[in-house]
Amino acid sequence: MIADSATVRAPVSRESVVQAALALLADGGLESVSFRRIAKALGVSGPTLYWHVENKRQLMDLMAEELVRRTGSAYAGPAHGQPWWDWLRADAQRMFDALIATRDAPRVLAGNRPSPDAFTDIERVLGVLVDAGMTPGDAQQALFAIGAYVIGSATEWQAEADRAMAQPLPDPSDEHLNTLRAGALGGQPLLLQAMTERLARPHSSSFAFGLDLLIDGLRARYAPQS
Repeated sequence: MIADSATVRAPVSRESVVQAALALLADGGLESVSFRRIAKALGVSGPTLYWHVENKRQLMDLMAEELVRRTGSAYAGPAHGQPWWDWLRADAQRMFDALIATRDAPRVLAGNRPSPDAFTDIERVLGVLVDAGMTPGDAQQALFAIGAYVIGSATEWQAEADRAMAQPLPDPSDEHLNTLRAGALGGQPLLLQAMTERLARPHSSSFAFGLDLLIDGLRARYAPQS
């Protein structure tokens, strides 16, 4: 007897497990990602998944690699003629944009470790920075520092976005609030000026400011201008 084609499911693979986990992540955050829910989404029993993924930690590492891959330029290296510092800045910005677009994605990347499948790509990226004058260890530390900044900033961004739903930042053009703030901070003029400047800038400027500090610092150390 031939099974109804509507009931035939594609074979379960590591890739399908990761894709199902990321779909759950996007829909309900990290708390919604469980082996039970993944198995239900794939129409299999829970123990079947362990043929493909050992545990939740490995699953999160694989999810992290897929999130990086979805940026479209993971481990691609600089474009022809592109300075390495511009490449690092653009790659970090793409990663930040991708992380804040998916609920709890920064938490998935935090503490992840690459699988052997990514080693060749990582070697190529390290080679770009070694050619720029870094030691292999310094090149890896540079990538770690940028990655930690991106993940931390994306985590803060999502936390602030959640808070802003109930407690939005004040409108910088609201003169009544500006007057109240000036009165409350009359003895702290620097703090008042800092808050006024910050509210007038787009929220994205905080990430760009810190990223520029990192990239400009690396460039000053390894590609000083005459």
